This record gives sequence, structure tokens and C-alpha cells, in this order.
Amino acid sequence: TTLNNIYSLIEINKEDSQNAVLKLSRMMRYLLYESEEGETRLSSEIEFMNNYIDLMKLRISEKVKLSVLFPSEYEDIAIAPLLFISIIENAFKHGISKITCAGIVKLKIFEEGKNLFIEVHDNGPDFPKGLVTGYGLQNTYDKLDLVYKKQYEIRFVNGDDKYIQIKL
Repeated sequence: TTLNNIYSLIEINKEDSQNAVLKLSRMMRYLLYESEEGETRLSSEIEFMNNYIDLMKLRISEKVKLSVLFPSEYEDIAIAPLLFISIIENAFKHGISKITCAGIVKLKIFEEGKNLFIEVHDNGPDFPKGLVTGYGLQNTYDKLDLVYKKQYEIRFVNGDDKYIQIKL
């Protein structure tokens, strides 16, 4: 889908399409090389997520209310690579109505004390009660269990302001 979006963009805007190819290239490099290590820097992970979000902007309509609140200053801690991307992908996949092409996606990373948090809000369907469904959430759980050995918290909140929050 991303390549098709970039291909279509080439006819419309050469500069934006070149930027999109560059972002996709950086993402591929990160996936192939940096994510193979057991850990990465938070700054690298944020850059990867920003590149992903920028590419998603190519395919979402103007009806989508997108808010990204990533800190500009933070402790550049070591974290597991690709830790948060599955929940961000889910917000774009499930938080945007296929019928109206509208929705809300809010992404937020913040620190409180020595803890790092990510919150991903969307107005898609509620999370199933007591179940982990789909590969994305299961992969997130598996990676958290493997790397953080239960020294993390994950919280699902349903309702008008539906979100998932991970605390490391």
C-alpha cells in the first residue's frame, strides 16, 4: 500500500514523493539492521515511528484527526526495537472508519519519573474484554514479556476515549 501511495504521489508532487521514498528507505534500513540487535535507542525508535506516521499521512483522509505528541527532550534510554509499532499500526488500521475515512488517532510518549509511557488513542471498536486478539497485540505482549520480564504495565481503556497505555 505504501509503495502504491508513493507511486501515485510521483505524478502529483515530486518533492513529497522523494521525501516519502527517503522515509521508507530509512524504515527499511532500521528494520534490516538496527532492529536485529537486542536493543536500540529511544531516539532511533521515535525516528522510526515518525517515519511510519509520515507515510500513513499519505493514505489517510483529511477527515482523520491525527495528534502526535512525542517529546523533543528525553532520556535516550535503551529499549527493545519495534516495541510500539504494532499498537500504532492498530490505531491506523482499526481507528479509522473504512466507510467514512474519518477517525481520531492520538499518539503520545512521555516520561514520569523513571518510567516511560506510550499511549495510543483511537475511536475504533473497543478492545475485547480479557482477550488478546490479532498478531499485533500478541507480538507486543510477547516482546514485553521476553525483554521486560513482567516489569511493565499494559492497560486497555474502552469507551469514548479508548486507548492502550504501556508503562516501562
